[in-house]
Order: sequence, then C-alpha cells, then structure tokens
Amino acid sequence: MDRNADPVKVGFLYPGYAAEDDYPRLGQMVDQPVDVKLVHTTFDEDAHTVEALSEMGSTPRIIEGTKQLPGEGVHSVLWTSTSASFVLGLEGIKKQITTLENQLNVPASTTALAFIRAARAIGAERVAIAATYPKDVAMLFRRFLEQFDIEVIQYASRGIITAAEVGTLNKQEVLQWAVDNDCKDADALFIPDTALHSAAWIEDIETNIQKPVLTANQVSFWEALRLADGLKPQDGLGTLFKKEVPNLGGRLGDVESE
Repeated sequence: MDRNADPVKVGFLYPGYAAEDDYPRLGQMVDQPVDVKLVHTTFDEDAHTVEALSEMGSTPRIIEGTKQLPGEGVHSVLWTSTSASFVLGLEGIKKQITTLENQLNVPASTTALAFIRAARAIGAERVAIAATYPKDVAMLFRRFLEQFDIEVIQYASRGIITAAEVGTLNKQEVLQWAVDNDCKDADALFIPDTALHSAAWIEDIETNIQKPVLTANQVSFWEALRLADGLKPQDGLGTLFKKEVPNLGGRLGDVESE
C-alpha cells in the first residue's frame, strides 16, 4: 500500500453481534490502518444448525446487507460467516459471491473460501480443526476442506449452539481450546467461527501451539485486503500475514478450475 494514497476501505457483512469488534481492531493492527465498514445482517435464529445457517446466508439476507454499503467506497467486500457459507456447499458459496459482486461491483469473497486460500498461502495440507460448532456442523466444515484436498487429521467440536455464546469466550478459554485440540502432525490449526474473538490473540495462540493458526476473523480480513490489493507482509497477525502476497485469483471459479 502507498502510504500517501487514500486508505484502503474494506466491507464486511457480519450476521448479528458476537466478535464483530475484531474487524476494526484488525484494521488498526495492520501497518497502515485500514478503513473498515462493517454491516450487521439480520437472520431468523441465532443457531449453529444447517437450517438456521442456510437462512442466515441466503441471498435476501446478503442483498439486504449490501444496501448499506453503496457510497462507502469499499474496495472489496466479504460475507463474514464461515458456517453460513460452507453449509450451502460450493454452489451456494458461488451464489453468495456473485450476489455480493453484482450488488456492489467490487471483488468479493466469503470466510469459508478465505480459509481455502489462506491454507494455500501458508502451504497447509494437513490440518487440525478446533470448531466451536456442534458436531454435525463441524463435520460439514471438515468435508468442505476435504473437497479442496486439505486433509483433516484431527477435529474437535465444542458444541456451542449460538454465536452470542461463542462471543463470550475469553482469551484463556480460546488459548486452552487451541492447545487442547492441536495435533503435532498438523501443518496448521484452523479455528473457523467468526463469532469467536481472536484478533488480539493470534500471536499468543501460535506461540502456544508452535505452528500457524488460521482463525475466521483473521482469514476474512486477510482475504478482504488481498482482494483490495492492500496486503503486504507484516508481523503481529500470525504466520499468514508474514507471507508474500499470493496470486490466488478472485472468484470461486478460479479455485474450482485449479
């Protein structure tokens, strides 16, 4: 990023309220602060169930959220829920991205897809998952990763139903959850819930497990910056942000065709 240029602006559609304060925090943690535009989207039920998550990530909910971003001048936009994306499958993710791009005419992605691209950026082929979700939703995340040839060698489910409850977990609880559910043979640990606070603790988690960690809010912010041409290597945000900017394409179709 050119320090003399206008600041990069990135948009995030975030369902409800839980750990959304991670995004402005991340915006201030990068070497050149980023202007974060965060929109809270609505839903029928705060629940980690396939039915509730499918409604949460549906086209009408995304369109409703995008209506608050025109005129903000964002350079990219993210649908910022891992589970309310991967539960819809690859075609559902593609539809989410298409909806975002058609509504706002800027590059778009989702947290679920950001995990795939971040894994490739750090060379993580064998991973452990520490998911806050119930077991059936955690299994769907595992299967989603496996579609992209990411081998899941261990996964754990904390069994929390609501995003609101996930958002109350404190630093020590998150650090312990990571340590307890890492696997020594994994290239990285994935923690896939945007309702979980992690931005201020990424370096601590990596120190404790002695390997890269990818958290949902971290990879979402990284993907938004990548799409906005606002990435550059830096310390303080984990292994992912220390890497040279990868050429990973923009849309889901670029991933499918590889």
